Amino acid sequence: MAATSTKPLERIGARVPSEVFHTLHQAAVLTGATLNQFLVQAALKEARAIIEREQTLTLSRRDAERLLDLLENPPPPPPALAAAQARYQDLKRDADSGFDWQP
Repeated sequence: MAATSTKPLERIGARVPSEVFHTLHQAAVLTGATLNQFLVQAALKEARAIIEREQTLTLSRRDAERLLDLLENPPPPPPALAAAQARYQDLKRDADSGFDWQP
């Protein structure tokens, strides 16, 4: 006997006004889907579109060229950042040389 594994399913429920229910039901019937299938498909399509839109950065040609130029030719760091980086490197060097652990 082969063991079958099923993915656990989550449940989603919503209470809507009668007019909304009837509109959704009519759309589901017209597409040949059950109301549940229609709702899941529509919600999933919208969710994917939102995720794609929010995770994608669209730049104009000018902005893209500026970004690439800055990546290839970064400006020098401001004095405060250069000083902080130097302090960090000093602290790191001191920490690395202060402990010699041998297993």
